[in-house]
Amino acid sequence: MQKVIVFIAVLVSNLILSQNSEPKQVVDDFFFGFHSKDSIALQKVCHANMVLQTVTNANENSRLKTEVVSEFYKSIASIPAEVKVLEKIIDYKVQIDGNMAHVWTPYEFYVNDKLSHIGVNSFTMVLEPNGEWKIVHIIDTRRKKITK
Repeated sequence: MQKVIVFIAVLVSNLILSQNSEPKQVVDDFFFGFHSKDSIALQKVCHANMVLQTVTNANENSRLKTEVVSEFYKSIASIPAEVKVLEKIIDYKVQIDGNMAHVWTPYEFYVNDKLSHIGVNSFTMVLEPNGEWKIVHIIDTRRKKITK
């Protein structure tokens, strides 16, 4: 009986972990496409009606900017080959409720190995009927890192 309880506990924990890793994998795939400047790879993990927004803190004035997704793809594809971009993800917090998921990722953003800014990404995803998670909304913050 004890073996059955342990087996069920392991099975349930694996199911929970696999659910949490799927949206995390979508985020990893998104950044693989981003870092390789591959807009086609990005489009594979993003919903056709995805919304992109940024909250900036300029001189203590917060602004919300919405970007047209087609312009985002063009901007990624047009990054010059000699420019290296790296969004270093510090942590992942994944929440899932049925066919909706949320992934919170604090990050540091580097251009040619130099820290540009820091912030957090918030990814909202939906589970499509075909079983694939798609990003429907990304909102991020961007601010300069304060050093002492």
